[in-house]
Amino acid sequence: MGADALAVERTAEGTGQQSVLSVQGLSVEFGPQGSAVYAVNDVSFELAEGESLAIVGESGSGKSVTVQTLMGLIRKPPGRVTSGRALFRGRDLLAMPDSELRQIRGRDIAMIFQDPISSLNPVLTIGLQLTEALREHQGLSEAEAERQALDMLDLVGIANGPQRMRAFPHQFSGGQLQRIGIAMALVCKPSILIADEPTTALDVTIQAQIVELVGRLQKQLGMAIIWISHDLSLVAGFVDRVAVMYAGSIVESAPVDALFSATTHPYTIGLLNSIPSLTADNTRLVPIKGAPPNVTLPPTFCAFAPRCHFAEARCREAKPLLEAVGGGHTTACWRWREVDHLSRSTTTAQSVKPVGAAGQEALLTVTDLKVHFPIRRGVLRRQVGAVHAVDGVSFEVLRGETLALVGESGCGKSTTGRAVLGLEQPSAGRIVFEGKDYAGATGEELKLRRRDMQMVFQNPFGSLNPRMTVGRIIGEGLRAQKIGTRATRDIRVSELLALVGLREALRNRYPFELSGGQRQRVGIARAIATNPKFIIADEPISALDVSIQAQIVNLLDDLKTRLGLTYLFVGHDLSMIRYLSDRVAVMYLGRIVEIGATAAVFGTPLHPYTRALLSAIPVPDPKAGGTRRRIVLGGGVPDPSKPPSGCHFHPRCPKATDICGKVDPQPRDLGSIASGRHLVACHHAGEA
Repeated sequence: MGADALAVERTAEGTGQQSVLSVQGLSVEFGPQGSAVYAVNDVSFELAEGESLAIVGESGSGKSVTVQTLMGLIRKPPGRVTSGRALFRGRDLLAMPDSELRQIRGRDIAMIFQDPISSLNPVLTIGLQLTEALREHQGLSEAEAERQALDMLDLVGIANGPQRMRAFPHQFSGGQLQRIGIAMALVCKPSILIADEPTTALDVTIQAQIVELVGRLQKQLGMAIIWISHDLSLVAGFVDRVAVMYAGSIVESAPVDALFSATTHPYTIGLLNSIPSLTADNTRLVPIKGAPPNVTLPPTFCAFAPRCHFAEARCREAKPLLEAVGGGHTTACWRWREVDHLSRSTTTAQSVKPVGAAGQEALLTVTDLKVHFPIRRGVLRRQVGAVHAVDGVSFEVLRGETLALVGESGCGKSTTGRAVLGLEQPSAGRIVFEGKDYAGATGEELKLRRRDMQMVFQNPFGSLNPRMTVGRIIGEGLRAQKIGTRATRDIRVSELLALVGLREALRNRYPFELSGGQRQRVGIARAIATNPKFIIADEPISALDVSIQAQIVNLLDDLKTRLGLTYLFVGHDLSMIRYLSDRVAVMYLGRIVEIGATAAVFGTPLHPYTRALLSAIPVPDPKAGGTRRRIVLGGGVPDPSKPPSGCHFHPRCPKATDICGKVDPQPRDLGSIASGRHLVACHHAGEA
């Protein structure tokens, strides 16, 4: 029997099932010899029929390059496979000619990409893109291909199939586009589905829908799945095995229960420590120190050693190989026997986060705020309607506290923050800051307010001027507000760099020369340069890896205590929101549906929408799936230009009755003396 045939007979590690894919010693490099980037280093894994494998790690760890290589998307300069085999049913994918690989790609092995909008052709209808693979791989007629495509759209939950087949990608929401991406990948019923971070850009509710959908389709079609992610808590509930990658190498691999209950590699422990707990109060996040390594160095030592608390001399001299722990569990660490007793609870319990004292005085009061964007059509650009982005929002932020504004994309939370800062003009309402109404302020009045109110933006790269150095970016606000002299501004920039944990040497670098975490620190330094009293943080961690998120969240918490700041934190990562905030306001379709103390909202949510959001939070515990009741909302957020009558949430609400579609519920205070005010806008608030 030949070597390839023997490989087919191998079973996937620890499953007892026949292997459908065997990756052996895969290495991939980019760039010229002598100055190469070692993207993937000697990666090996098995995938059984019907099995689900998660490959997790920070950005740059090599997980996406690994699966793209299997798909034949990285085969020629500047990328090259330097060693290894990838046997799919005994045939080496890496040795196949392009013509043969094209027959397998899409038919036997399919891929869901991270960004659904960029993976779809914007000038072709969804129908043409769905039927392309069927006509190419199965030789179906146009009518039969369309019939099967309609069946697949129905399977992934896209209603009005015949009409939607004629639509273009820009006419769908993000969640719908990802469902279409799944339909395109599954239309030929492949043996292996590769999902490359398919939920990263989605809200937690849509993420829950996609995860449930993929799991259901896996059972129906009997396919194997490779799920790429940077979030261990997301994959905990639905995969069979997990492989953790760092600097191009697999450093730990195990069945999912074993990985979470008996973690052996310091990097995996670090990833778990970076995830905020939904049960532990007043504990500080424990981020992985430093930044991901320079992968231009040959992989001859443990790449994690510079960031590892347990590193010793041999870690910097020789690279540890994967060693069997037992039960299909392997790890690449010289000292795994000494660190495997560390658990998340014992590590985080030693660290207490700073607690800022919120006063009783309202620093900011927003009353009945509305922001409507006109819809204009025709040659004369007449207004034919309006998008009700913010539709009657009221809240207050107490001096020294953090109020979190949460909700799905399109609910109006970012627009609310921008209106408070004066970046969007309110259509109606009052914005009172320190006793003065600034709604609609312009010119010098607006400039004066921005000295006391600043913003940290979501995208740390897009919000920094690429033509300015770090020093000029941080000092920009000081120059605009005419604060100090050139010499004192230079001193202030140095102080700010130290305050946010950046080296003075970075002062003369440009944004493209920094990592994502460093860029966000620059954005924070710029925001606090003028000594503001109030910071609006608009999803400042959503574009970062979980370990970098922990660093930024700790920094924001430290600055709040040290500088006496007040925050309005806009976000959709509810686990981080629980850690950061003192109070939470939940928004849906331009309105606040629930607001109260963080402990009260998370402990006893009263609105059905809040309950659905909280139930969708991924938990880093594989055993939690059997005890948690997940509420998966149907559909998406309605069109804000045509909001539903009555309660805006009633078309998706599992508790809705006739009154919900007719009468708009007004906020009621259902709080107690212990929990404080707990306002909820629901006719059935608190009902079981």
